[in-house]
Amino acid sequence: MRIALIGTGSWGTAMAGLVASHGHTVVMWSYDPAPAHEINELHTNSCYLSDYTLPQNVSATCSHEEALAGADAVIFAVPSSFLRGVARDCAPYIPDGLPVLCLAKGIELGTGLLMSDVIASEIGHPERIAALSGPNHAEEICHGALSASTIACESMEIGEFFKGVTFGPNFRIYLSTDLVGVELCGAMKNVMAIICGIAAGSGMGDNALALIMTRGLAEMSRLVHACGGEAMTCMGLAGMGDLIVTCTSRHSRNRSFGEAFARGETLEEYQARRRMVVEGAAAAKSVSELARSKGVDVPFTFALEQLLYGSMTLEEALDQLTSRMPGEEFYGLDE
Repeated sequence: MRIALIGTGSWGTAMAGLVASHGHTVVMWSYDPAPAHEINELHTNSCYLSDYTLPQNVSATCSHEEALAGADAVIFAVPSSFLRGVARDCAPYIPDGLPVLCLAKGIELGTGLLMSDVIASEIGHPERIAALSGPNHAEEICHGALSASTIACESMEIGEFFKGVTFGPNFRIYLSTDLVGVELCGAMKNVMAIICGIAAGSGMGDNALALIMTRGLAEMSRLVHACGGEAMTCMGLAGMGDLIVTCTSRHSRNRSFGEAFARGETLEEYQARRRMVVEGAAAAKSVSELARSKGVDVPFTFALEQLLYGSMTLEEALDQLTSRMPGEEFYGLDE
């Protein structure tokens, strides 16, 4: 098959290699001409994956039309803040029946829409849109390390289609119909990873990191439940699996940003230095907005929002969180 892959970041590049390894032709779309040229000439994308060579059946273009021409499916792998604009530009070249897979993780600020909903609002036919999420760092997947993910879609036929496109001995795929749960987990785990990075960078111990991940999982469960998803999804690959790896891995840009923030580096400075978007920083604002609209208590997320976009200091945030009187562990999940 011919697969259009929209985006040339690290995750998009790793996914292109994964799909191409099954014999499919992959045409990547790049906003920047430099990665497209390098992919076509050298089959590398050194800015994002410095030690990886793409298969020969991967090419790149800066033309939406060229990337999508004759495609049997399209995979979106662009940062959440750019997804709407890119989907809008791609829409004229996406036929009504074309299967779509979303790799972006986040919630749109102002609308509260999940990433699959953002795509659907631009191209229509939401029933053909699936989302993939899980513990899947590009730096490991591109080299064939064992990984697993969940593909969620209201249509099991679409889910099975993308399972066939991506599944392999070292990339395990499980299916779900809980798009809400899978996508909310994908957005919220990035928030918790930044907080874990701040805690580690501030000299806190392993017990504190375990506390953040566990109570962070509770925040995820409460919001998923309030939005109509299944709280049990938070215990799976898209929830606990991705939470653990993003909060602990040296590959996690959200975790490493938290560490840098604790040392005094700003978000703008970090993103300019790494040339990567910190998805959890945007999610801190959009998740907080959504939680308030649903009346859901997400104290860690609220605290990070105030740290990044308000006037709260690290000391004030820690005091606010530790001064809360612990109550029932699993509150907010009753019908």
